[in-house]
Amino acid sequence: MIDFNNGIFFKLKPVDLNTYSSVLVPMFVNGEEIIATFKGIRDGVVFTNKRIIAINVKGLTGTKKDFSSLPYSKIQAFSVETAGVFDLDSELEIWFSGLGKVRFEFVSRANVSEICKIISERVL
Repeated sequence: MIDFNNGIFFKLKPVDLNTYSSVLVPMFVNGEEIIATFKGIRDGVVFTNKRIIAINVKGLTGTKKDFSSLPYSKIQAFSVETAGVFDLDSELEIWFSGLGKVRFEFVSRANVSEICKIISERVL
């Protein structure tokens, strides 16, 4: 399990939806599909229509990966902070039942309003 209590988990930028599909699709349940994909230097986050999957790449070669599944059904609350004039990054904080707060940081070109909509459609 990824240590989400260790400050900001990622600084994420939007990437192609197929970036992680080869490793994730075999883990999907029937009807699950990728909605949005973000990547940090090595790690990533994938929003599907069923859950959020946090990917932590381990080791020097990056062949070992840790996948944490965060189901929308466990979200109690979330907060989105958009980019500003001087602070160019956006932040998403999500409170999960039994896990606590998870924080993701996105680069300015990430559409955090779309991320907020994705979560809202599945939680509200």
